[in-house]
Amino acid sequence: MKKILLAYDGGEPARKALAQAIDFAKSCGAELGVISVVPTRPGRLPVDPWDDRTVHAEELLEARKTLREAGIEPTLIEPGGDPAKTIERVAEERGYDTIIIGSRGLGTVARTLQGSVSEHVAANARATVIVVR
Repeated sequence: MKKILLAYDGGEPARKALAQAIDFAKSCGAELGVISVVPTRPGRLPVDPWDDRTVHAEELLEARKTLREAGIEPTLIEPGGDPAKTIERVAEERGYDTIIIGSRGLGTVARTLQGSVSEHVAANARATVIVVR
């Protein structure tokens, strides 16, 4: 692991993934990027009201604070788009060899309606993917 991309949304699974990313980055001496994707969906307003850029910026600042306290200076990334596909694209374009992402533990119905970002990333990313539960 030389470059780790942490997908972070501020939720409990993401906080667990953050702790895991800190451990891996320290033990491997890896560079760490943190991504929070502002979701956009075709056919809807570009951004859902509860997912505006301000919320994602605050999530990134929260992650950066925790990482700095652990002695890690992260790269913060805040793109817009489909969350799973954007995480995969950013990881490939920027040369991240590992993606760490939390699993929200969606039930079958919610996973069918919303889709699971962690499942999509695990199935489609070219990098190694670690799903933290």
